[in-house]
Amino acid sequence: MAANPFFIVTPEQTKESLLDPRGAVARLAQMHAEAIETARLANLLGRALHAAIALPLLAAATVLFAGGTGAPKTIAWSILILGASLAVTRAYAFAIRQPFERPVLQSFAQDLAACLLYAGFAWGAGAFLALANGATAGTALLFVTVPSLTLAVLLRERLAVLLFLAPVAGLTAFACVLAGGGVVAALVLFASAIIATAVILIARHAVRVHQSEIPEGLIAA
Repeated sequence: MAANPFFIVTPEQTKESLLDPRGAVARLAQMHAEAIETARLANLLGRALHAAIALPLLAAATVLFAGGTGAPKTIAWSILILGASLAVTRAYAFAIRQPFERPVLQSFAQDLAACLLYAGFAWGAGAFLALANGATAGTALLFVTVPSLTLAVLLRERLAVLLFLAPVAGLTAFACVLAGGGVVAALVLFASAIIATAVILIARHAVRVHQSEIPEGLIAA
């Protein structure tokens, strides 16, 4: 593993730190922030494979309990979901080779966000391809909330979950409107808004907890 240049201290930096203690404190604060980010991204990397496995399992459960659109549409939706699962797995396989390199982890987080945005559109397409015609309000709500909550629990990453939830909610609500279920569409959007709000609030709480663990002098720096 290549040495992290951030942790290499030159004689000039040592002299500067002795002359200006505030510079040393600021550097320590930066090191702390980067360590937290690295740990967060490494944990996200470890959890991503669980999400890749969960997507096809949830799709299979959807087809089993709420399907009824026929084999061609079901197969088409299955291919979309498998594509999303494989995309997440590929991003994981590339990043796991260097699991503690910050540039690699940052690139992985961006790749995962793109994968989950696609996964959201793929899952949302199931409202047209997988759910039986005349699906009940409960079925539509479960179709949106169960995968979104599952990914929220598995990933614990605000942006990734929101990127998945947005297209799922939009496409499912649109499918409900086309089927004459305006009220169901409103319920889907309302439930999605609740999930999004909860994810954002939990993420903000986690940030406050991390900040409370940092000495006051480092935050000021």
